[in-house]
Formats: sequence, C-alpha cells, structure tokens
Amino acid sequence: MAEVHGTFDARFAGVRDALDWTLSEGLDVGASAAVFVDGEPVVDIWGGLADEAAGTPWERDTITNVWSTTKTMTALCALVLADRGEIDLHAPVARYWPEFKAAGKEAIEVRHLMSHSAGLSGWAEPLTVEDLYDWDKCTSLLAAQEPWWEPGTRSGYHAVTQGYLVGEVVRRVSGQSLGTFFATELARPLGADFHIGLPATQDARVSFVIPPPPVEASNVDLSPGSVAVRTFASLPLDATWPRARAWRGAEIPAANGHGNARSVALVQSVLACGGTVGGTRFMSAKGCDAVFEEQVRGTDLVIGLPLRFGIGYGLSSEASPAGLNDRSCYWGGWGGSLVVIDLEHRATIAYVMNKMGSGTVGDERGAAVLAAARSALEDG
Repeated sequence: MAEVHGTFDARFAGVRDALDWTLSEGLDVGASAAVFVDGEPVVDIWGGLADEAAGTPWERDTITNVWSTTKTMTALCALVLADRGEIDLHAPVARYWPEFKAAGKEAIEVRHLMSHSAGLSGWAEPLTVEDLYDWDKCTSLLAAQEPWWEPGTRSGYHAVTQGYLVGEVVRRVSGQSLGTFFATELARPLGADFHIGLPATQDARVSFVIPPPPVEASNVDLSPGSVAVRTFASLPLDATWPRARAWRGAEIPAANGHGNARSVALVQSVLACGGTVGGTRFMSAKGCDAVFEEQVRGTDLVIGLPLRFGIGYGLSSEASPAGLNDRSCYWGGWGGSLVVIDLEHRATIAYVMNKMGSGTVGDERGAAVLAAARSALEDG
C-alpha cells in the first residue's frame, strides 16, 4: 500500500482507498484529494512524490499547475461581480470592453464567453507561449477577431482564450487583473493556497507536471479549416511550459493556476455553500444558481465530445456524468485534475496530481476519487 498522509472522516475512508489505489498501481506519482462539506474539510489527503527523479515527497503544501481547473476560479470571479450587479451576464461584452464589438461581435454576451460558445476558441494568428505573457496582445487580438461560428449556438472549447476573454471583462469592471481580483476577493479571505500568477517565493513548493503520452483525438473533426484544427494550430500546447518561471508568474486564467486539492475544494466551496464560507459572505445563493442556466449542449467543436455547459461550469449529462445530481457542476484540467461542486450536499470534491494522463476531460483516477466521495455523500 502507498503511504497516504492527511486526515479524513471515517465515512469517507473510500476516498483514501481510491488515492491509495492510484498511487500503489503507479497511475499516480504524486497527488492530493480533498472533500469539503459546509466549507470544512472532511477529506484532506496526499501522497507520493513531488519529484520522482529526486525522490522528493509530495507534502501537505505541495502545489502544481492544474491547467483548466483554473477556469473554475476565473468563472467564480465573474460570478462574484455579477452577483454584485457590476456585470450583467446577459449583457453584450462590448458594454464593458468597447473594442470587443469589432468584426461583428456586437451581440456576443458575457455568458457566451463563460460557456465556450463565443466562437473564439483560438487566435486567428499563431501565438507562441511567450505571447501568452503579454496580456494586452492576447486580448487585443481577440477583440479584433471574427467569431469562427455563430456565437451561442455551439460550444467549442476555449482552452486558453477563455481566461483572457473573461479576465479582460473582470479587469475592465473591477480595475484589477484577474489574478489580483481572485487573490484579494477570494483566495486571501478564504486562506486558500491557490495562485493565478505565482510569486517566485513559492517556487520551491511546486511539483512540475509530468507530460502525458500522445493523445489520439479520434472524436475530433480534423478536416482542413475545421474549428478544431484552427484552434490547435493557433497555440499547440506543451506540458513542459509550467517549468518556466515566466509561465508560473504570468496570469493565464484558463490554464496556469497553481494549487492542490485542498485549495481547489476550499475556493469552490463558495459556490457549493450558496456563497458563504466560514461566516464570510462572498455572494448570494441566487448568484450561485446562475451556473445552472444551460447555455449549450451537444458535441463540442474542439474536444469532439458531447458536453453541456451552464455559465462558467460544465453541467452533468448522460454523456458526462461528473455531477452528483442536478444541483452539481464541474470542470477539470488537461491531464486529469478535477473539481465537482455539489450544491445539494454543500460539498466540493477535488483531485490534483502531477502525472498527466492522456485525456482532456478526466480519467479513471479522478473518477475513483469522485465515486468514493459520491457514495459517502449519498449514504449520509
């Protein structure tokens, strides 16, 4: 058996067993899992190695790049502002970002940005990773660009662009960058160890992700000129990018958040608990319910899988049953990280690891943690 550290309530022992299994079977190198109920941890465990070559253990405060699980943090920032009445999710993006109305985008609404249905899943001109560190370049190019399909009709996963699109709306409204707004309004008040723009002083705690095996995109339309091909060609992703200080220090709000399962679950408890955690109100229950307003469903133009999106989060469906019930939502990151938010049980379930799998929407490791937590929650 693997050595799993941390604490868990007895009825959630199955989550500990699930993490033990992923580590013992070599499916994971280092990983963490957490379950929060009513904003408090009922599972907070970790194990394995942060650096396999050096034999460095994964510690309580080890953090790693969680890729698109970062999107749930960015979405929450926009939802907080919407709840305050500072953003109307159904308003044109151009109300807050006037330059965005160029190239026929006058009618694109904030909710379209948050449901991957804005038609801006990639950049029209190829970018390099260094370009991602230039916020103004990334956002100005998107503002000038024509949509690649009719906005609001289909989802096409905005793997990297979503963070700049939603982040620029947050910046225009709040006067703060997305990473700063997240830190001041959510992470610091919660005491959550999650960062969008990691200070160099925290680098020693980072476990670099281990790149995944090649992915065969069998469900994706790869015909010349397809949305998927244009998206992938605009910025071919490289799993070694987080090893660079420039990547970790930048604000790439769809992809470079650093944290662990505990911090992911803690922040998303704001949504799970109807807006209030630890006696602090971050938003109203009504504001939390906005995520369940279905925006699009069907085969995603970029990922090639059937997905259902609300505002900022994926919603459960027969094809993607990550949610526990109709009052749950989710998202995850490239390689396997995952968070599920269950408003019915006021619970969050998170899994974060360093060994990336080949999938883009989770795999058996996160599924095992989720299944064990689901069983405990449903058994009461």
